[in-house]
Amino acid sequence: MDRLFTRIATAISTAAGQPQAFVVALLVILGWAASGPLFDYSDTWQLILNTGSSIITLLMVFLIQNSQNRDAAAMQAKLDELLRSIHEARAEFIGIEHLTDEEIKTIRSALEREVGADEGKSGTADDSVEQLIGRLK
Repeated sequence: MDRLFTRIATAISTAAGQPQAFVVALLVILGWAASGPLFDYSDTWQLILNTGSSIITLLMVFLIQNSQNRDAAAMQAKLDELLRSIHEARAEFIGIEHLTDEEIKTIRSALEREVGADEGKSGTADDSVEQLIGRLK
């Protein structure tokens, strides 16, 4: 079931992200707007677009979330593999995405302080960026 849903979600997400999908949606809206006078701009005429767009939006939210979850998990697995394979890297960082927001914030603060201590600075995020830019020059 998961594999089937993943294939369908990927296919729909890919199709929905194409310029042709935008053109089709635009043509549907223009056709709906042009048909307004024919239906005297009735409540039913308005309800058709409102209902259709609500249903499509609801379904797309689930598809987009599924796609983002898969992308994030794949990225995390790749980063974990890099941490595992680089001898100097600290393997303790593997799996920290499962920690609470507060625990991750504590780790980030400690890393920023560590970078600052290496440079004799306060260790802010700006210091980290400056250090990186300095190495690239």
